[in-house]
Amino acid sequence: MALKGNLRDFTITQLLNLINVAQKTGTLLIDGPNEKVFVSFREGKLAFAQYGHEDNSLVTVLYRANKLTAPQYKIIKERAGKMSDKELGLLLINANYVSQHEIIVSLQNHFISIINRLFTWVEGNFHFENNLLPPDDRITVRVSLENIIIDGVRRLHEWEQLQDEIPSLDMALKFTERPGANLKNVNLSVEEWRVVSFINPRNTIRQIANTVKMNELEIRRIVYGLLQAGLIEVVRPLMTAPLVRPVRLPSVGANREEQKSLIYRIISRIRNL
Repeated sequence: MALKGNLRDFTITQLLNLINVAQKTGTLLIDGPNEKVFVSFREGKLAFAQYGHEDNSLVTVLYRANKLTAPQYKIIKERAGKMSDKELGLLLINANYVSQHEIIVSLQNHFISIINRLFTWVEGNFHFENNLLPPDDRITVRVSLENIIIDGVRRLHEWEQLQDEIPSLDMALKFTERPGANLKNVNLSVEEWRVVSFINPRNTIRQIANTVKMNELEIRRIVYGLLQAGLIEVVRPLMTAPLVRPVRLPSVGANREEQKSLIYRIISRIRNL
């Protein structure tokens, strides 16, 4: 019997459990509301994944994993031409850009991140093509599904909680009126700074997420943390308009005093708009 249906009736967790237990080989194709996802398995283990038309090339995956610098990425991207991922991977290893282990781990993390996004999908038609695998020129991996399933269930519970706390991404954010005490122990991550730099009553959370290239779980997680810290509050957007650009981000390794100073400057700038 063919494995097909809709995620309303058969969740990603159930699908992965079935593929794992039955040790199936083939590709799961999911047609979601906005994107199509392809996830390939070999004997019940994750082998490959592709999210819509996103750039899934090896050089892009390595760049996003911080294994290549921006200049290296640009040069390799231009010179790679029609070279396959396997050919490029061998070339990068021989040129001492990356190790084989770094390539495998980067691809594993990338493919797992695609599956993690699927745990928040509640609708989408799917079917499983037995014995269908990616082209031979693509690099595949072998990742057990047990930990992916456990982590995915945890993420799903987190997603449900964050949806309750932040039900709409079409609201805006602003800094609280008296943030001084809240800045006493401020120490934001790079991802948090990327969001903080765009906080403005004219920018919706969705606009910020699209600009900093975060999915809905990631942006909700950061916004929730900033709300809990008392730094920001949710407000109705002032108007529908292009995103207001941010002030500069702190340099890598900026100390706590510099971070505080920059937050105060961001707040001051926004209040004077």
